[in-house]
Amino acid sequence: MISKPKFKICKRLGAGVYDKCQTPKFSFAPKTFGPGSKRPKALSEYGTQLVEKQKIRFAYGVSEKQLSNYVNKALNVKGAGASEKFYEDIESRLDNVVYRMGLASSRRFARQLVSHGHFIVNEHKVTIPSYSVKVGDIIKIREGSKSKNVWLGLAEKIKEYKFPDWVSFDINIMQGSILAKPKNNDTFFDLNAVLEFYSR
Repeated sequence: MISKPKFKICKRLGAGVYDKCQTPKFSFAPKTFGPGSKRPKALSEYGTQLVEKQKIRFAYGVSEKQLSNYVNKALNVKGAGASEKFYEDIESRLDNVVYRMGLASSRRFARQLVSHGHFIVNEHKVTIPSYSVKVGDIIKIREGSKSKNVWLGLAEKIKEYKFPDWVSFDINIMQGSILAKPKNNDTFFDLNAVLEFYSR
């Protein structure tokens, strides 16, 4: 069941912010406005950029400072590759990679799993959710964590899971790898609007 705060955030920013909002029940929920309130006006350019920024923040669970750092790194890229760099960096966070591998039902849960030390990256235990992985990195479930109840039913879930083409996970050896750089095929986020917001 989705909590009221998350429900409100999804109503304001869109269902793509949280997985639990991406259901028919949420889609058909009536849009309500407060007593005596009017239908909201169309957003200004600044308002639109602000909404896009908030989408990224809530979806990936990053702080304002972290998001600003990702944007600043991307804006240092010359040419038209800033949005690609921005997407690559934020998708390459270890918590997001764990989520993309199908090992967690949400990025928030993936962040908890990483923080609790369940993962090994290239033979080293990593407990920092924002740790940046790169092509060729090997991510394993720590030997001492393989028997945890948190992985119950994982084999069945992985069978039905559709992996992004840049990651893989082998349930037989509890190990995944980064095959390529993430490519942005998600139309929910307007990355250029976020970059423009911080360029003001």
